[in-house]
Amino acid sequence: MSGSLIDELNSRDTWERYCAYKKSIISGLSAPDLIREYIDSGHCGKVYESIMAGGPLPLPSKAVISKMSSQKKRTVYTYSYDWNMNFKLLTYLMLRRYDHLFCSGLYSFRPAKTAKDAVRRFVRMPGIGSMYSYKVDISNYFNSVPVGRFVPILKEALSDDPRLADLLVALLEEPCVIDRHDVVREAKGIMAGTPQASFFANLYLREMDQMFIDMAVPYARYSDDIIVFAPSMDEVEQYASEIRSFLASRGLSVNPDKECFTAPDDGWTFLGFCYRDGIVDIAPASVKKIKQKMRRKTRALKRWYDRQDKDPRSAAVAFIRIFNRKLFDVTDDNDLTWSKWYFPVINTDKSLHEIDRYAVECLRYLITGSRGKARFNVKYEELKELGLRSLVNEYYKDEG
Repeated sequence: MSGSLIDELNSRDTWERYCAYKKSIISGLSAPDLIREYIDSGHCGKVYESIMAGGPLPLPSKAVISKMSSQKKRTVYTYSYDWNMNFKLLTYLMLRRYDHLFCSGLYSFRPAKTAKDAVRRFVRMPGIGSMYSYKVDISNYFNSVPVGRFVPILKEALSDDPRLADLLVALLEEPCVIDRHDVVREAKGIMAGTPQASFFANLYLREMDQMFIDMAVPYARYSDDIIVFAPSMDEVEQYASEIRSFLASRGLSVNPDKECFTAPDDGWTFLGFCYRDGIVDIAPASVKKIKQKMRRKTRALKRWYDRQDKDPRSAAVAFIRIFNRKLFDVTDDNDLTWSKWYFPVINTDKSLHEIDRYAVECLRYLITGSRGKARFNVKYEELKELGLRSLVNEYYKDEG
C-alpha cells in the first residue's frame, strides 16, 4: 500500500489528475475551471503545510437551507474555500482507494457505479415485474450518525492510513461549529454538505449492504435511499423489519413519510425513476418538481421584465437559456444533469411530452401575458427560433 493520502494534497501531479478527471465529466464554466484556478494560484500546498505543522483544524460553518421544491429545511456544513477544495480532492482519492470495501448493492458516490446502474439492474432482472418492493429513506441520515459509533468503523477501514484516520476523526469529534458569527457546540453527525460526508455515508452502513447481497436479495442503496425486492409481501415486510432493526442498532431511523410498500401491479419508484409493466419513466414526483421550478421561474421573470419594461421575448429567452442549461448541458456532475440522468434509462417519452408542453405554456405566458386564447398567437416555431429545445426531440436524437 502506498503512503498516506494526506501527502497527495501536496502533489501537483495529483491535483492535475483530479482536474483532468473533472474535465472529462463536466463541460462549461464550473468545477474544472475552479480547480484549474486553484492549482495555478499556488495555494494547493497551504492546507497540507498546515496539517503537517499541526496547525488548528478549521471549524465548519452551519447553514439551514430550504430543500428543493419544498418548504422543509435541512442543515448543511461548509468549510473555508481552501479547506473545502482539499477535502474534495481527499474524498476523490478515498472513494477510489477504498472502493473495495463496498459491495455491489451500494451505488452512491462510487467511481464506476451510478444510481442509473441500480435502476438498469432491476429493470433487466428476470421476474422483477412480479416482485413486491419496499422503498425507504433514512431520516436525516448524514447529521444523525452518532460519531462515537462511527469512529471505530472509520479507524478500522483506514487502518492502513492512520494519519488520514486521525485527521478525519479530529474533524468529526470537533464539538463546535460556526453558526452565523457565533461559535456553538452541537452534534452534527457526519456533516451533510462537506465533501467527505459522501465517503462516510457509504462506509457507515456497508455491513447492512453486504448482509442483503450475501442473502442474494435484490437490494440497492444510494446514500440514504434504500429499495429491496422479494417474491412475496411477507418477505418484503421481513426485510423491512431487518432494515429498521439494523438502522436502530446504528442510532438511525427510517422516515415514516418515505416508507413505501408496493405490489407487482403497482410498479415501483427509485431515485427519480418509476417502473411498471416493463415501462421505465421519470417518476411523477420528479416531473412535478421540474414543473414547479418552471412555474416559479416564469413568475420571477415576468415580474422582473414587467418592472423593467423590457421586451417580453427577452424574458422568454432568459427562461429558455436557464432550462436548456439545466436540462441538457453538463454543468456540475454528469450524473446530475437532467437529460444525462434520465435519457439512458427511460424507455418512454410520456413524461418528456408533459414537460415539453408545460415549458411551451410558460413561454407563451411570458410573451403574451395571457393564459387564454391569446397565448396561441405565439407559434411553436417562434419559440424554436428563440432557442427552445424539445426534450422529446433530444431524447430520440440521443437514441439515434
